[in-house]
Amino acid sequence: MADLPTQARVVIIGGGVVGCSVAYHLTKLGWKDVVLLERKQLTSGTTWHAAGLIGQLRASSNMTKLARYSAELYMGLEAETGVATGMRQVGSVSVALTGERLEELYRNAAMARAFGVPVEELSPAEVKERYQHINLDGVTGGVWLPTDGQADPANIALALAKGARQRGAVVKERIKVTGIAKAGRRVTGVDWISDDGSEQGHIACEMIVNCAGMWGHQVGRMAGINVPLQACEHFYIVSEPIQGLTQMPVLRVPDECAYYKEDAGKMMLGAFEPKSKPWGMDGIPETFEFDQLPEDFDHFEPILEAAVNRMPMLGSAGIHTFFNGPESFTPDDAYHLGLAPEMDNVWVAAGFNSIGIQSAGGAGHALSQWMDSGEKPFDLGDVDISRMQPFQGNKRYLVERSTETLGLLYADHYPYRQKATSRGVRRTPFHEHLKAQGAVFGELAGWERANWYARPDQEREYRYSWRRQNFFDNVAEEHKAIRTGLGMYDMSSFGKIRVEGPDATAYLNHIAGGQFDVPVGRIVYTQFLNARGGIEADVTVTRLSETAYLVVTPAATRYADQTRMMRLVGDFRVVITDVTAGEGVLAVMGPKARELMARVSPNDFSNATNPFGTAQEIELGMGLARVHRVTYVGELGWEIYVSSDMAGHAFETLFEAGQDLGLKLCGMHVMDCCRIEKAFRHFGHDITPEDHVLEAGLGFAVKTDKPDFIGRDAVLRKKDEGLKTRMVQFRLTDPEPLLYHNEPLLRDGQIVGYLSSGAYGHHLGGAIGMGYVPCAGESAADVLASTYEIDVMGTRVRAEAALAPMYDPKSERVKV
Repeated sequence: MADLPTQARVVIIGGGVVGCSVAYHLTKLGWKDVVLLERKQLTSGTTWHAAGLIGQLRASSNMTKLARYSAELYMGLEAETGVATGMRQVGSVSVALTGERLEELYRNAAMARAFGVPVEELSPAEVKERYQHINLDGVTGGVWLPTDGQADPANIALALAKGARQRGAVVKERIKVTGIAKAGRRVTGVDWISDDGSEQGHIACEMIVNCAGMWGHQVGRMAGINVPLQACEHFYIVSEPIQGLTQMPVLRVPDECAYYKEDAGKMMLGAFEPKSKPWGMDGIPETFEFDQLPEDFDHFEPILEAAVNRMPMLGSAGIHTFFNGPESFTPDDAYHLGLAPEMDNVWVAAGFNSIGIQSAGGAGHALSQWMDSGEKPFDLGDVDISRMQPFQGNKRYLVERSTETLGLLYADHYPYRQKATSRGVRRTPFHEHLKAQGAVFGELAGWERANWYARPDQEREYRYSWRRQNFFDNVAEEHKAIRTGLGMYDMSSFGKIRVEGPDATAYLNHIAGGQFDVPVGRIVYTQFLNARGGIEADVTVTRLSETAYLVVTPAATRYADQTRMMRLVGDFRVVITDVTAGEGVLAVMGPKARELMARVSPNDFSNATNPFGTAQEIELGMGLARVHRVTYVGELGWEIYVSSDMAGHAFETLFEAGQDLGLKLCGMHVMDCCRIEKAFRHFGHDITPEDHVLEAGLGFAVKTDKPDFIGRDAVLRKKDEGLKTRMVQFRLTDPEPLLYHNEPLLRDGQIVGYLSSGAYGHHLGGAIGMGYVPCAGESAADVLASTYEIDVMGTRVRAEAALAPMYDPKSERVKV
């Protein structure tokens, strides 16, 4: 008998290391009636053949926090469960073969110091001291992370499963979920059948968690949700035993797409090749269990050839195992975690991009806290599944993108690097017009966006570097146009969400910090807060009529923001609609913006009629438009909203009228450079759900005199308690170094944090950064009285600090 309950609080689908971690952590929080169902045997999908590398440094502080948690958890699991995890802190060495890669590694080392991860930069000779078997040909340097480790993937999963069982979870193997019952936006239960077909049944449940790994897309479709991931073939070889080979650190040589791991006197060589091989496009075989895929020596041979040169011992050691097994990859190489946007009780933890072992402990820990409290325990925007767009579940899109994403794990992680595959899916109404004028496009959330403009004699593509890239001077020229003359850029990709109904005002006053009982035509800048006063969204809201508003959000977060808004509707009589594609948006910015508007429209753009923070309907050329007098670049200007059918005419009218005014087309990169000079916050970097709105310096956008909005109590408490940290703007006094984000921030010689964002301030003459400075019990003057430095690739660079914007601190230019 399968001996399964007929009801449960939660059913977890999938018995790999991630599913076992979720079960373990939910029971650790005291959850009862936890059921985990595995179609075959625990670990039989991808967990069993994982390399078991436990790296601790990730691309953000919170992802690093989760990876470190995993390592600490695995160290203690054997004592708790009696199952050995094989966890050993052997350390890791990563080496560079180019100057660019060395800069990446050294910048990562600086980031590690900011995150509290032990790290040491290595010269080539020091690399050899740490890893005696390496051939140093071409090695330019490296980094040493002493707390990295390796472990036994299957035993980690089995230990987690045992820990869950010890606290009452039901963990059942050879039980396949065949159907998921739904009622509206909620699942009500799962249908199951035993592996031999002899038994079947139904479990009524309050929620499910999709931990199905490479089956995650399929299980997601059953549950009515989108889980974009694609299985790819993943290769490694294991040598015959090598005499005298003892415990060694993990070695990574990303420029040769390779990693090396000593295991029981043998050497494992794994690869993340530049162009990978998607697998399972026609479905995964029903019998798949601990399976291998066919060998493809021709595909692996270039990696092996370089490896024999890099690790000479492999030239004489025989190959014991040539392994090819599937791993699942997502469109952006970040895993999927959280509450699915399409349903209200379907959770996801899947798509771990070959780092499932090092991520599983932390992911299970974070998800369980989220499920238990109903709110994210901290900012999980990097992996929150609501970042995925609905179209990204398209199978053709996933297959094409996955040929690239596996290799990107070991590719150079240059700033501004754009994906090369699955491009051109979403285009704004101005796309062809911009393309004809030299636009170089990047991609965000599927949108093709003009990031910068090439000169007629210049190639229209990125030449990536950690130093000044080939578009640096182009962006400087665009920046100058906006600051001294006239610039125009396309903002059509930004999310536009219409809120309409008799309770629209009351609803917005409940979910956001601003005051929305304002005259028609008024624009309100504000934030959606959580109960802790953290920032869930950064938006502008325009009152279109007595019963309708337009909420404008960043392109990348439109879907997540709209999902959250819909979940908060409750009894409010409102309708929420995505209208992003219905209007094109051109931003006209600079001292000559009013002159241009007067040339294309008979309407009045004076301060008396159209002051800053207001919108009006206008005639534009021979058509109609709506103009919003706001700015993200800190200049006089208008955002021009025009229906998609009139967008081409609007562009041509504005472009032609601006020629003798020196109108210059500008891209998204210059918008970032201008906004950071003005100290405007960037959502997802400078402001997140764990950043309190007052500490972010945005208290002016929160109106506490209105009752009962989400986060109000937390704002009032913070006012009483005082700030523990402040958002500060920095400018490097040396104009040469560049800032991106996560560079360590030093106050009076001590690391106190890291930059949340960085860009070059072409007008201010140096790199600009934003970052939080601890300030408990201190005044603003105390904060500014200190000496500040930024660690750029191991070099401390002096920085000026400011609490008011360094550019136009009184906002006189935007209101002229």
